[in-house]
Amino acid sequence: MRVRRLGWAGIEVISDRGPSLVVDFVRDFSLLRATQPDGAFAEPEGIAAAALVTHLHEDHTDVAAIQSAVGVAGLVLRPAPFVAAADEAVFTDGAETDLEASTLHVRTVDEWERIELPPFTITAVPAVDGLGDPQLNWVIEADGQRVFHGGDTIFHGYWWLIAKRAGPVDLAVLPINGAVVNVPHLQPPSPLPAVMTPEQAAHAAAILGAKAVLPIHFGVHQPPVYVEIADAVERLADAGGRFPFRVSNPEPGDGFDIPPAR
Repeated sequence: MRVRRLGWAGIEVISDRGPSLVVDFVRDFSLLRATQPDGAFAEPEGIAAAALVTHLHEDHTDVAAIQSAVGVAGLVLRPAPFVAAADEAVFTDGAETDLEASTLHVRTVDEWERIELPPFTITAVPAVDGLGDPQLNWVIEADGQRVFHGGDTIFHGYWWLIAKRAGPVDLAVLPINGAVVNVPHLQPPSPLPAVMTPEQAAHAAAILGAKAVLPIHFGVHQPPVYVEIADAVERLADAGGRFPFRVSNPEPGDGFDIPPAR
């Protein structure tokens, strides 16, 4: 398999046999506009067999971008809807509305469900969202290799079970910016990270048995609403020094074979 970084949390996974998938492919979101330069996102190379979304926050689910990647009636795999009052589902309602209004073939997937989409086998695995909204992570298998995509999960107790049931993985695509979030519908605010820190990502990768790590979900710092830690990629490399995996950090649009060459 080959992986291309699409920007923020988005990746394109390309089988040696031709088909591809996109995960968390977005083109834009509000916090990013004030932070990232032009070129922060890349387009997929072709029409993908499916789009996978880890959760329905605007920085992980962009319906217009998904339709451009899979077609207006293409397949989308997603976690269960958030059953909540309107003032509780502030971060998911927009994407829910957009998906319902679209002509996409949207399929809700449960934890541990396996989807055969040859040449891919896709397994939905548990994840824990730092803000309390539903989230899945994904293990994608093809060509005798596995890729794990971590959305924006926090560190949790499922890593060992994921490694046992769906691993080990060749490449772990992991969030690293340790962001602290302060928004009106989640008060009082927490000073604790709502997504993994680089050090936590390194430990998650080690548990998953990863040979390589692709860091995602970093480069947006908009205090006081969204405060990410500094030097996240460097800290991941430092933390990873005690483990056998290597870190690959390509620019958006760049790709590599799995695992990336040393």
